[in-house]
Amino acid sequence: MPQPILRTERLMLIPLADRHLDQEVELDSDPEVLRYIFGRARPREEVVAAHAERMALGRKVDGLGYWMAYRSPGDEDDFVGLMMLPPAHGPDQPDDPAVAELGYRLLRRHWRQGLASEASRALLAHAFETVGQTRVIAQTMAVNAGSRGVMAAVGMRYVRTYFPVWDDPLPGADLGEVEYEMTREMWAARNTDSG
Repeated sequence: MPQPILRTERLMLIPLADRHLDQEVELDSDPEVLRYIFGRARPREEVVAAHAERMALGRKVDGLGYWMAYRSPGDEDDFVGLMMLPPAHGPDQPDDPAVAELGYRLLRRHWRQGLASEASRALLAHAFETVGQTRVIAQTMAVNAGSRGVMAAVGMRYVRTYFPVWDDPLPGADLGEVEYEMTREMWAARNTDSG
């Protein structure tokens, strides 16, 4: 199953493709957007490498991957950000194709409008109702109140705080990283209750 185009009330999510590279560069050129990820803007060559990694990771599990978000009805000139739902990956993640990792990165002009939550709900629905995932996780620095707010707003529950070892830790790293989750059972109960 290829990644579908997903639509919400205000957004169109289009599967990431090579034609989107310049928008990824634009997104990652703002150090505030990457404050809790890299602590700095990324040069084009790093974004090119990250794009290639995203494209490869997006092919590992049918239906999962990365989407570029645009204001509806899908004008690619009104770029909002990058939405992520790849298979969970990383040194502390089990290699389980039934577990995906939710993420979002928005241009600063689109912050605090509920767009990350809106897109995340669409990705969670896709993960559980279309792809058949058993669990979706999301991780961020404990000090990243904005991202944690999105996780809570979409109904994810706090699982743990953990303390990775960093060669060059960002400010606030001493407070750790947090992980939230949504399981298929939680999603079903949430949507039964609200239906």
